[in-house]
Amino acid sequence: MTGFLTLLHKEILRFWKVAVQTVGAPILTAILYLLVFSQALAEHVPVFPGVSYGAFLIPGLVMMSMLQNAFANPSSSLIQSKVTGNVVFILLPPLSYFELFAAYVLASVARGLLVGLGVFLATVWFAPPSFVAPGWALVFAILGCAILGTMGLIAGICAEKFDQIAAFQSFLIMPATFLAGVFYSIKTLPPFWLVVSHFNPFFYMVDGFRYGFFGQSDVPPTTSLAVALVTLAVVSGVAMQLLRTGFRIRH
Repeated sequence: MTGFLTLLHKEILRFWKVAVQTVGAPILTAILYLLVFSQALAEHVPVFPGVSYGAFLIPGLVMMSMLQNAFANPSSSLIQSKVTGNVVFILLPPLSYFELFAAYVLASVARGLLVGLGVFLATVWFAPPSFVAPGWALVFAILGCAILGTMGLIAGICAEKFDQIAAFQSFLIMPATFLAGVFYSIKTLPPFWLVVSHFNPFFYMVDGFRYGFFGQSDVPPTTSLAVALVTLAVVSGVAMQLLRTGFRIRH
């Protein structure tokens, strides 16, 4: 396990050494979102009964920050290694493709959870939320970070240039997170967009995580859990197959 632990340690140190950028910046962004949206939309967006819009917004912002940063960790690491040529030092040790997969994804989960905790601590003062089912919140936090970390790993493997990673973030990750019910309950949407939202796996991660705070959600938490587990299984299978074949890494 020495090689696996070394790679995991390296990936954690990589984002921790620039914590102002990788942890501090997302926290500031989330605070700005909270300040702007809670002031502008508090009287116009209906949410759960007995829940203020500010309190409703906090879990969504926490999960959005976790998802985006979990994706960014392996994708940026792999593309940097490929562009600079030092990916060879990751491939030379006798690491199995599962060890590579686990190290990158666990580091992504660590970064996502750290950012999420920072966002929560920074925003909780504005509208203290409750914790009705904290176990559910923790489960969805870990699953969400693992799913996005795996997707980031896939993007890092497939991309050959930095702008391809940026395109993946801009055209897939960002829209999917913004349209996942972070700023609103999907029950307020018109019928067409309500149906579309149910095809967005990011929605189930946000909704399940929010259930842990308020005990209320747009869909049952068991449904969200099932969708998250299936999504994790699918993306994990794709990532491990790419690592096993050495697609755009060894060839």
